[in-house]
Amino acid sequence: MIHIHYFTFSPLAENTYVLWDETKEAVIIDPGCLAQYEKEELADFIADNQLTVKHLLQTHTHLDHVFGSAFVKRKFGVKMLMHKNEVPVLRDVENRCKVWGIPGYEPVQEDGFIDEGDVIKFGNSTLEILFVPGHAPGHLAFVNHTQKFVIGGDVLFKGSIGRYDFPMSSYTDLMNSIRNKFLTLGDDYTVYPGHNASTTIGQERRSNPFLN
Repeated sequence: MIHIHYFTFSPLAENTYVLWDETKEAVIIDPGCLAQYEKEELADFIADNQLTVKHLLQTHTHLDHVFGSAFVKRKFGVKMLMHKNEVPVLRDVENRCKVWGIPGYEPVQEDGFIDEGDVIKFGNSTLEILFVPGHAPGHLAFVNHTQKFVIGGDVLFKGSIGRYDFPMSSYTDLMNSIRNKFLTLGDDYTVYPGHNASTTIGQERRSNPFLN
């Protein structure tokens, strides 16, 4: 069984996810820890639960989702995996931090690329990958069909959708990703987003104003 714990990090209130199962093998998704105390909080959680981190996964690489990626790579000796279309987004993070006046970002380099059809394995568990561009050009989501959940990044939120006014964002692509990927999942699938509270596919299908 996969356990899911999340932290809300940085002034941008980004959700960082840790997933692990009975083997104690774990993955970290979108480490947004910026301040030193946030990095220590994440590291302490891993240590306290005696977890072994196997993968660092990125749904996408907007600045708030990679604040702590260099730290995680160094601390746990893991590779950073993302979609190839995120390369220009990641390369622009340092500049974006300067424009937004956000100090403390440590630049990070990707180590490999993943895409829809690939499967992430840790312990006895697997995550399937969905390619869901729109909010970002190489946005991915990570799905487990046994426990019926999706780590969705900034695609679909409770009562809202991801922003599409950023460079390299696309409203058309975002809506196609939601309708053709997220909404093909069952109503009982839980969506764990990159910001704010979790929701379900069914709730958003019924009440999300952007989908009706």
